[in-house]
Amino acid sequence: MFSDQNLFQFIIFFILLMSIPTFILSQFLTSPYGKHYRSNSGTAISPPFAWFLMESPTLWLTLLLFPFGKNHTNPLAYFLISPFLLHYINRTIIYPIKLSQKTTNGNFPLNIALTGFVYNILNAYIQTRWVSHYANYEVDELFWLRFVGGIVVFAIGMMMNIWADGVLMGLKSQGGGYKIPRSGLFECVSSPNYLGEVIEWLGWALMTWSWAGLAFFVYTCSNLVPRALSNHKWYLEKFGEDYPKNRKAVIPFLY
Repeated sequence: MFSDQNLFQFIIFFILLMSIPTFILSQFLTSPYGKHYRSNSGTAISPPFAWFLMESPTLWLTLLLFPFGKNHTNPLAYFLISPFLLHYINRTIIYPIKLSQKTTNGNFPLNIALTGFVYNILNAYIQTRWVSHYANYEVDELFWLRFVGGIVVFAIGMMMNIWADGVLMGLKSQGGGYKIPRSGLFECVSSPNYLGEVIEWLGWALMTWSWAGLAFFVYTCSNLVPRALSNHKWYLEKFGEDYPKNRKAVIPFLY
């Protein structure tokens, strides 16, 4: 018989399962947006609108579902959902606005945006339902220990992510095509924005201490780590000998 709990568990299992083919396929295929955009990628929309569209379920669906959870009056649930919403307020609203101000051109495949939209519906559903309904705060004696530890990790990752995005948008606003990012973490890795996001969702997994949080972290890694490697190879091919030799793809000194 269908139930909300069955749906919740199925989506978690589905996201974890899909992490495997996502990781494998990403070794050979790179989603054609950003520096990897191709003119034959189908119908395209503006990047700011694409980011707003595909990330928006994390806000409207979260706010829609949250009041229906049994924990909707528990202050701990509000503490826990706040970092998730904070990240997606930036990603859904602030980032597209900044992107529209810094860049005047570019294309984003509509099919990629719609795929992201569907994923974010599924992910927002399981994260929100865990925090607002299935988490048992009354018996969780380690809640504050995990929350404080996780929020520190999350905050470090979010600051890295926002800073790196700012550097990349600043380079785009200068015109003249792509340039080699310099300074800070860019001296260690080609994609500190992706490293920051991976760290963010590691912090979230620690905070929620749930299969839902783990599924989010695992899928983020399966998607962004291979893309960071593709970015690294793209920089090497484009800039050749001018690109820093000691710079790794996404994990400093290692990968």
